[in-house]
Amino acid sequence: MSDNRIILSFLRVTKQYLPHVARLCLISTFLEDGIRMWFQWSEQRDYIDSTWNCGYFLASIFVLLNLFGQLSGCILVLSRNFVQYACFGLFGIIALQTIAYSILWDLKFLMRNLALGGGLLLLLAESRSEGKSMFAGVPTMRESSPKQYMQLGGRVLLVLMFMTLLHFDMNFFSILQNIVGTALIILVAIGFKTKLAALTLVIWLFGINIYFNAFWTIPAYKPMHDFLKYDFFQTMSVIGGLLLVVALGPGGVSMDEKKKEW
Repeated sequence: MSDNRIILSFLRVTKQYLPHVARLCLISTFLEDGIRMWFQWSEQRDYIDSTWNCGYFLASIFVLLNLFGQLSGCILVLSRNFVQYACFGLFGIIALQTIAYSILWDLKFLMRNLALGGGLLLLLAESRSEGKSMFAGVPTMRESSPKQYMQLGGRVLLVLMFMTLLHFDMNFFSILQNIVGTALIILVAIGFKTKLAALTLVIWLFGINIYFNAFWTIPAYKPMHDFLKYDFFQTMSVIGGLLLVVALGPGGVSMDEKKKEW
């Protein structure tokens, strides 16, 4: 019961603004990357042109799609207008970047992109809930299956981010971190003690992010600044997805839900 009291107290204090914070965190990597496209237009265009030998026109179209696709998607998500269309557009951006930047062949970055997709699935599930809120008070049999499986898929994909953080060395701290982290991601994936496990992962991941991805300590002209900045905001997006899990719960396909039937 103590863990339930912790979560209930947390949700009671934060229920007014937790979904807003979750959304802002979730779209932060798209917002940052869209702004990056504006300020690094020529560099991004030249990179795509040199990688794919597609010419300046098509390379410019690629940068333009990234810029407007990401910024418009972020605006729609934050304003809560056409959220489902915004999510599908951002899914398209993830797929486009996965191919264009050859992320498909880099397991670490591929898993992180899949984790971003998991966050968007949870956002889709939340938007379905909001769409049904107009019928508040009308009895329903069960949650719709699509929403349940969106939440399941979102949880499973989110934990891929943590798989990239495991360290395979033999010092005590790394072993302890791997054991605790693995236990938490399993709990989130199967939906057992989900809210507490997700909140613990938020705190853990936020600490790791601040410590390892402190891009503000690196001069802006150094390449490492951009690499750390990219990792920082990708991690913040996964934190946003986990906050949605805390706010919404694990959904119907979970151990927590099944316990109610026992």
